[in-house]
Amino acid sequence: MRDKSMNRRVPVPFRNATDVALRTAAKELGLRPREFELAVQTEEVCTVPGAPGGPRRVTRQELERIKGAADFPGGLRERLRVMGASEASELLDISPSRFARLARAGCFGPVSFYVNRYRTVVWLYLAEELRDFAENNAKLLTGRLPAGMRTGLVAGTDQRARRWRGRRVGQLTRHAAGLWERAAVRASVLDDATLAESVPDPGERARLQALRPCFLEVRSVSEATRDILQELCLAEGEEEIRWYRFLLAADLEAARAAEAVATPARRTMARTGAVSLPGERPTLQPVPGVSERPDPGTPRPVAGPPATPVPRRRWSLLRRRRPKPAAHPAQ
Repeated sequence: MRDKSMNRRVPVPFRNATDVALRTAAKELGLRPREFELAVQTEEVCTVPGAPGGPRRVTRQELERIKGAADFPGGLRERLRVMGASEASELLDISPSRFARLARAGCFGPVSFYVNRYRTVVWLYLAEELRDFAENNAKLLTGRLPAGMRTGLVAGTDQRARRWRGRRVGQLTRHAAGLWERAAVRASVLDDATLAESVPDPGERARLQALRPCFLEVRSVSEATRDILQELCLAEGEEEIRWYRFLLAADLEAARAAEAVATPARRTMARTGAVSLPGERPTLQPVPGVSERPDPGTPRPVAGPPATPVPRRRWSLLRRRRPKPAAHPAQ
């Protein structure tokens, strides 16, 4: 940016030097995109909120903490090591069928998954968590499984998707910016009919849908694969649905109560001319006597009919991963 009157370059404001973008953090830690995404989800790398409406960021202090560890970078990569059922059964020194039974029973939860070309969900597990399970539950690796576990498996129990959802909901809840965002995380795993029953007020439902987080970032996938991914994001079974409805009701009660307290305070703020509530980020106010002049080259906006809001669809839980821009050849 140049000042034409002085014909000199004016410094452009830069971002807070105490934190960096996620891509920069991944590069400094030597992690591939999927590895870094897993590191954030498992909170091996802690993030902080970025600009309002923008992505989260990583503080310099957090990067120095990770790089200063005695086992970096090998230890970090080992803690992020994931494996499928076949490799995991070898790690635990048990048969693949026994590993599958333990996983379906919920003895350990998957941290990630992918859908193969046969449209089968392949669950992935953290090697570190599997080793911890083996050290603390050696009796489950040999001999007959407990009677209650066998009964559940015969009845078709499969806790893998539920364990993955619980892990993801927990992370998104901890990253929620406020009480309504926290409630939106709980609401996002309920289907439309259940959400309408749990939140009868259409205005509140619209607010929760607008704040709905993204569970997965996906590349270009077929419609059939997208349906599989969407089903994995929704609670299933009476017990799990009841649990999330209970959490949603509690979060909504807290959000409504906080808003009811804030409303009189905002009225007082308007009467006194205060800029923001205590503990709230102040908003920018216009400077008296200084008018904002538009750029002469910018066309004036033409007034038109108000835009019709587009309803959010349930597949908005899945966010398409943007492809990297192609590199331009050197001139």
